[in-house]
Amino acid sequence: MKKYFGEIGLMLTAIIWGSGFVGSAVALESYSPYQILAGRFLIGAVLLCIVFHRKLKSIHKSTLMKGTVLGVFLYIAFALQTVGLQFTTPSKNAFLTAVNVVIVPFIAFVLYKRKLDWFEVIGAILAIVGVAVLSLQLSAEINIGDFLSFCCAIAFAFHIFYTAQFVKQEDPVVLTLIQMAAATLIGFIVVLCLGETSFSTQTEGLASLLYLGIFSTTIAFLLQTVAQKFISETKAAIILSTESFWGMAFSVIILSEVLTVKMVIGAILILSAIILSETKLSFLQKKKRVYLE
Repeated sequence: MKKYFGEIGLMLTAIIWGSGFVGSAVALESYSPYQILAGRFLIGAVLLCIVFHRKLKSIHKSTLMKGTVLGVFLYIAFALQTVGLQFTTPSKNAFLTAVNVVIVPFIAFVLYKRKLDWFEVIGAILAIVGVAVLSLQLSAEINIGDFLSFCCAIAFAFHIFYTAQFVKQEDPVVLTLIQMAAATLIGFIVVLCLGETSFSTQTEGLASLLYLGIFSTTIAFLLQTVAQKFISETKAAIILSTESFWGMAFSVIILSEVLTVKMVIGAILILSAIILSETKLSFLQKKKRVYLE
């Protein structure tokens, strides 16, 4: 049951993140990207402190350090994604960000000499192909935005990997709370340095920012951190890559985007990646065994 909780929790995270594309589009009409980052992380930190205030008494130095590391990776990833989007297309930005799914297993291999699970590696490659089919518009041009988006993927890969490592010894709720606080601090330092201290109070912008803060940040990252306690980092990255699919689904449902054959093929490839990494084709081996008997 714990394994399934991890999978369901990460799938819910991907669904929430997918819906966040719509919320971000609306929020950007009222706030700068850096104001949105600072605002959503502040909402996350405040809500977690209110709900789990009793856990604040039991914060250890090790938890504080690990949560801060996660918060730094988290903010860097979002900032690189935001800046990269200003110089490249949304489709390339989404695809290059999703490359983290392939990077995660190799971080474990290089840094911790962990043996590669080839079913998971092939599943990760299949997932990235699915994301490419789903979102990428072919273009040979490579620019600074593409490079920043790729760096964002590296930062997200390290965030996913170290979340899996740290959550084994630490309280996932406290880890989430500290990383939100660290990202908030960095976010407001950046906003102050850029002089973006004037915040809009328009209802539509505030509502979108609240949605991003409550659902796409507080609930989603809490779910991710808790769920990664029960699942490998590579599987986590593969499941989280379905964010692209859910973003497409919400665009079709809410923004009336036209569903294409390309979208369907991409979705099938991502689903196949999850099935491959999860089952390791054990059902085929069972059928073969039954046939031989």
